[in-house]
Amino acid sequence: MTAADAIAAQIRDAFDDYHARFAAISRRAQRRFETRDWAGARADASERLDLYDACIDECGRRLAALLATQAHDRALWGAVRAAYAALTDGLIDVELYKTFYNTLTRRFFRTRGVDPAIEFVALDIEPTDAITRPVARHSYTVSGTRPTDAFMRVLENYRFAVPYAHRTRCAAAIAVRLQDDLAHWGGHPVRGIELLDTVFYRERRAYLVGRVFGEHRFSPCVIALVHGEGGIRAEAVLTRRADVAQLFGVSRSYFQADLPTVGDAVVFLRTLLPNKPVDELYTVLGRAKQGKTERYRSFFRYFQGHPDERLVRAEGTPGMVMAVFTLPGYPLVFKVIRDRFAWPKATTREEVQAQYARVFHLDRVGRLLDAQPFRHLRFPRARFDPALLAELRDSCAASVSEDGDDVVLSLCYVQRRLRPLDLYLREQTGEAVREAALDYGQAIVDLARNDIFPGDMLLKNFGVSRHRRVVFYDYDEIRAVSECHFREWPQATSYDEQIASEPWFHVAPGDVFPERFPMFMGLPAPLTAALKTVHGQLFKPQWWWQLQAQLRSGDWPDTPPYPDALKLA
Repeated sequence: MTAADAIAAQIRDAFDDYHARFAAISRRAQRRFETRDWAGARADASERLDLYDACIDECGRRLAALLATQAHDRALWGAVRAAYAALTDGLIDVELYKTFYNTLTRRFFRTRGVDPAIEFVALDIEPTDAITRPVARHSYTVSGTRPTDAFMRVLENYRFAVPYAHRTRCAAAIAVRLQDDLAHWGGHPVRGIELLDTVFYRERRAYLVGRVFGEHRFSPCVIALVHGEGGIRAEAVLTRRADVAQLFGVSRSYFQADLPTVGDAVVFLRTLLPNKPVDELYTVLGRAKQGKTERYRSFFRYFQGHPDERLVRAEGTPGMVMAVFTLPGYPLVFKVIRDRFAWPKATTREEVQAQYARVFHLDRVGRLLDAQPFRHLRFPRARFDPALLAELRDSCAASVSEDGDDVVLSLCYVQRRLRPLDLYLREQTGEAVREAALDYGQAIVDLARNDIFPGDMLLKNFGVSRHRRVVFYDYDEIRAVSECHFREWPQATSYDEQIASEPWFHVAPGDVFPERFPMFMGLPAPLTAALKTVHGQLFKPQWWWQLQAQLRSGDWPDTPPYPDALKLA
């Protein structure tokens, strides 16, 4: 065995160790669900997020000690790359192995951009296209005369340490819902169902994920299970792609799913959600680093295929903390921290980075957009709109440098592009405007119930997804609700106090006045009135006090990832 072979084997073993530890944490999810240990589930999710970097660091230290003066020998690493490719060839998750290897080399060499001599690049491939092995699943035939029987078998196969409450009733409710949802398929619409062997867990729910078949077509089918005081029961069935897409969306936390291999599961999920980018599927399964790799690949594949398209400022009100740009034809934005922040922003570059790292670990409950940090991204200078390039040079010099004909971003955050809420409200009319304004209020409620206070409630900091869901995406002022000091607005005692342009009383850092929220929201008066009617609790300090007490006691409110209309009777 050559030195290159030995190093390649060490890196492969390190990935296998990471995968095993990842699986061990994921397997805890069933026990957390069975014991209703929601705090433990949140802790597991955070621990698993940190695992990748921990394993990379461990492997890096071992290799550094082994290689000594050869640690930066490019010829050796070129040979290691070839040996590693041979060692992992044919594996279903070969792309995950390659990404792990790339992360190691980038840390050893502090790579800026990409280095094809020692990295795996391959921008031209779709990694899941080569996967032909079907993922493990159960299949059931559904009788036209006794459909409940099939779902009794389903619940029998997916057992927990806690019994189902009224299993027959649950099975009947699932059968009825599927028959109702798919009635447009004709008589006896449901002929069969197949579900992945692996149960998906997140927050307080377990999900059976699969497909339901008619005579000539199929639809997604996700059965949501909850564990209440009386036992486990089926709470909802999702058959519309839009609802399943939101469940697997980029504004939600990652699933705990003990998948032996990941790529075959991604292939299956793409049959349910053909419009969902493969990077988002890897990410929502907890493989955030692979999600980054696939996002990079897919973006630059498009970027190279559209040479006349320029990077431009993103639409919307410019931010005081971030310069934001996009490629018009591709649904991503790139956010770069500015060197200086205009008043009243009183934060630092380091604090902004800490806030984005904090959000990475939060339960995002469908209201915080996933943000991936990228370092040393390289773009051709000629692809920048001149006005954008001038802005980056002027206000983001700490993050932007130029190397030959390229512009290099030392750090930027990449998010899916949403329509800024302020623009959306100007563009829409009638009921669409009212619905967006009310969902904006619901977004603040959902975040608050999960101990998240957005801080800056301006409309420009929220976006509207293609499913018309309002999501928060600007994190520099985010705080825990439990850390805030919610106060009543003092009553003026004199005419001078009434007309004062500034508060006549002491305001400490962390003080929040819910009664004054309408002043900072920027909604037109009719929409403010509608918001107060539906979500009036937001403007009452008493509601926030009660919520704080509830959070301090460990009794976190439940936030279902689907509307009540999808719940079973």
